[in-house]
Parts: sequence; structure tokens; C-alpha cells
Amino acid sequence: MNSRQQQLQAFSRLLDIMDDLREKCPWDKKQTLESLRHLTIEETYELGDAILDNDLQEIKKELGDLLLHIVFYAKIGSETNDFDIADVANSICDKLIDRHPHIYGDVVVANEEEVKQNWEKLKLKEGKKSVLEGVPKSLPALVKASRIQDKVKGVGFDWEEPHQVLDKVQEEISEFQEEVKSGNFEKMEAEFGDVLFSMINYARFLKINPEDALERTNKKFMKRFMYLESKAGELGKPLSDMTLAEMDVFWEEAKKLPK
Repeated sequence: MNSRQQQLQAFSRLLDIMDDLREKCPWDKKQTLESLRHLTIEETYELGDAILDNDLQEIKKELGDLLLHIVFYAKIGSETNDFDIADVANSICDKLIDRHPHIYGDVVVANEEEVKQNWEKLKLKEGKKSVLEGVPKSLPALVKASRIQDKVKGVGFDWEEPHQVLDKVQEEISEFQEEVKSGNFEKMEAEFGDVLFSMINYARFLKINPEDALERTNKKFMKRFMYLESKAGELGKPLSDMTLAEMDVFWEEAKKLPK
């Protein structure tokens, strides 16, 4: 692997290239913090895909794309004299030191859970009124639910045993089924949300990342369905003309494909 000097040289090279692009490239010159925002989100999802696929070369590439965005934002910030890349790096360094008193201070922790609890307590001492202030409003609902639960766990608001959470899941499913019988859409929707929230909570107790689990299922379903489409194409028969029994034959074949 590269030495620390080589790493710093590579980062300096990126900064120099960013300076050139911002000065000379018509597209790069036009960009603002706002115009880059949706591109950054897209790059983040692409990195997530590469991680789920365990494609290390693609992870390297996507990390580079995200790093470029960080440097880009810092360059724009420097042009208005608000902040530059050194401010960005020093800011996170200061935060990491402050939030890790068990490394840079005299606090003693027994395990990872105590580290997370201390983290949330320190954030409240920094002036935050709620541990939930750090949950971005624009997060997708499933991810947001997971982060909410993780945050409140950090201050001790949590179930004690996994079976308690499973009991809650079953309770919420029963309540949802009752509302389905009643036919009241608003209550059905509310209870369905409670089912999802409790399932996400149960996944956390089992050390399962619900977002990753669902995305893996999405990928699995898509792979199998595209196999079904290809087989239908070989027969010259549109899927809409096939019976469910005919489609199920190919679906079962798809389930046997290598993962």
C-alpha cells in the first residue's frame, strides 16, 4: 500500500486538479453547492450498491467520486471565504477527538455500546436539545426509522430482550389485521407503519441492517424476474400471455441460479 507521503501527494494532486477545473472548465465553473447536491446523493447510492455487491474495485472508484465532491464543496466554500478543505478536515478531527474521550482523555469504557452512549451524551452537552436532531429530515423513511431507534438506544430508551421486540412485532401485526378488517384506510396505513417500525427495531436487535437486507432482496428479485423475462423471450411468448403456473417453472429455475 501507499506510504503516508504518497497518500498526501495524491490528495494534493486532487486539490491541484480541482483548482484547474474550477478555473478552466465551463461545466465545473458553473457548479454551486445546490447543483452538486443531487449528484452527491446519487454517488452515495452508487457506493452503497458497490458495497452490497462486495465489488472492491468499484468501491474504490465510487469513493473517489465522493472524495471529489467533498473537495468540490470545499473549493466553492473557499471562494466565498467561508471555509476550505483544511477547515473541513480540522473540523472533523476536532469532533472525533472531543467525541472519543476514552482515546484522547481519561474516560474508561467497557465496550462498543458504552462508546455510543457517551457519543450521544456528549452531543447533548454540545447544545443539542434532542438526540434526534442529528437525524436528517430527508433520509428515506426506512433508514430514518433505523437511525431514530439507534439514537434513542444511545440514551437508554430501548427494550431489554429480543423476545420483547418480537412480541411487539406480533402485537402490531394483529392490530394491523384488525384495521384491515375494518376497512379504514387511514388506520390501516398507520398500523402498517407501526408494523414496519417494529420490524426495523427487531432487525436492529438481531444485528441486521434492514436497508441492506431489503436491498439484497430487491436485487435477488430483479435477477430472478429478468431470468423469467429472458426465458419468456426465448419462447417468443410475452409474459402477459403466460399463466402463473408457466411463469413459476422459470421462477423456480431462477432460484437455483448462483448468487
